[in-house]
Amino acid sequence: MTFYQTGIVFALTALVCWGFGDFFIQKTVRTLSSSKALFFIGIIGTIALFPFVVNEISALDGSSLIFLTLIGVVVVFGAIFNFEGLRLGKMAIVEPLLGIELPITVGLAMTLGREQLSLVQILLIAIVFIGIILAITIHHTHLAYHKRIFEKGVIFAGIAAIALGLTTFLVGISSRGISPIMTIWFTHTLAAFVCALYLLYRGEFKTIFKDFKAHPRLILGQSILDNGAWVAYAFSTTFIPISIAMAVSESYIVLAVLLGIFVNREKLRHHQIIGVILAIGGIIALSAFS
Repeated sequence: MTFYQTGIVFALTALVCWGFGDFFIQKTVRTLSSSKALFFIGIIGTIALFPFVVNEISALDGSSLIFLTLIGVVVVFGAIFNFEGLRLGKMAIVEPLLGIELPITVGLAMTLGREQLSLVQILLIAIVFIGIILAITIHHTHLAYHKRIFEKGVIFAGIAAIALGLTTFLVGISSRGISPIMTIWFTHTLAAFVCALYLLYRGEFKTIFKDFKAHPRLILGQSILDNGAWVAYAFSTTFIPISIAMAVSESYIVLAVLLGIFVNREKLRHHQIIGVILAIGGIIALSAFS
């Protein structure tokens, strides 16, 4: 297997894990809460990945710690808004909106990473945005910026998409400069710590063990898949350009939307279906051309 093919395999692994992972996350946040879902993802990642980074911790210098902490803050911010979007909204609407993170990541890779996009790729990004606008608008005659025209969870998902776009770029840079597993372990450990403090403040931490005992499969499912997705994506960026890794793995939206429609039996208006198709089709085509 070539260097490039290895990167694609890792990106495809992230695609599958994120697709099923978001499906499990939506069920977890609706059963428990966004903060508890993120805590479980973080703490399970901390425990599972620790053996692989134990020898790397002492090698971290001040600049690396500052950079990893910055990424961790962005991760927590983006994850909370992402989870709230999944909790409040339809999977088939929220997931295509998260596609905004793709052009953000690619844009950062172009400007800071000096990667280039062709005219075709730019046009496909425009198609994705058109699809997103249609997908998040409840009625096609209400194409005005007013909160009543938007589906539930859309605002949260939009903010999350921006934060996630920044996250995926920073994770790629950190994976190359520090290490893939250290990047994910440190940021997820920070996420677990922040969520633990929040749950302690709200007096909800005492129910953590009870929650895990009541929903072990759900919690383990979302946690293993999400951690697996981030580790796979982080490794993919060390083999192929960040823009390509993100373009391929971002197609997890297709899988997540299909799960939302066929498993959750979510119903969409005709113009929203067109929007979802445009958004998904544009992302698939962009992935192919990248």
